[in-house]
Parts: sequence; C-alpha cells; structure tokens
Amino acid sequence: MSSDMSTEAAVNEIEGFLLWEAEKDRARTRADAFCAGLPWLTDSQRREVELRYRQDHGDVSRAYLERIATRSTALRAEYEGVYRVLRRRLVTGFLMGTVAVVMLVTVAAVGLTAR
Repeated sequence: MSSDMSTEAAVNEIEGFLLWEAEKDRARTRADAFCAGLPWLTDSQRREVELRYRQDHGDVSRAYLERIATRSTALRAEYEGVYRVLRRRLVTGFLMGTVAVVMLVTVAAVGLTAR
C-alpha cells in the first residue's frame, strides 16, 4: 500500500511540475504578445516588462491554484463524510432487512411446526 501511495505521490508531483511548466510557458507567450503591442519599447524595457508580466501572471496563477487546492481538499472531506453517512445508512438498512427476513422465516417455521 505504501508503494502505491508513494507512486501516486510521485505521479502527482510530476503532473504538478508539468502543469506549472505549462503555466510558465503560457505566461511567457502572453508576455511576448503583450510586448508585441508596445513596439516603442527598447530591448531592456521589453525584457523588464516581460519579466514583470511573467511574475505577475505567476503570482496570479499560484494564488488561483492555491484556492483550487484548498477548495478541493474541503470538497473531498465533505464528500467523504457524505459517503460514510450513506454507507452507514445502507449497511443499517441491509441489516434491518436481513433481521426482518430472519424473523419472518422464524415465525413461519414456528407456525408450521406448531400445527
């Protein structure tokens, strides 16, 4: 089980890394497009604007992803709680049904043997 968890953790880590790299690439692309609309910038100004744009985009993306992670954790806890309640209800219903069937069979058996 622990190797499954470590494998799952490693896959999640790799997936997170790849998603973040794609996000950084998207920020670079958007920064380039933004600066393309400002042709009067010097090369050093362009680099500075691109850098600040990527940093801002990264900060916004990080904050957004942190909000999503927090909400995902909360939803998971909520759904696990609902699942436990439903499972408990199902098991209780099944046991009550089984007891009812056993009682009916017992009553029928006693009724048949009493004749």
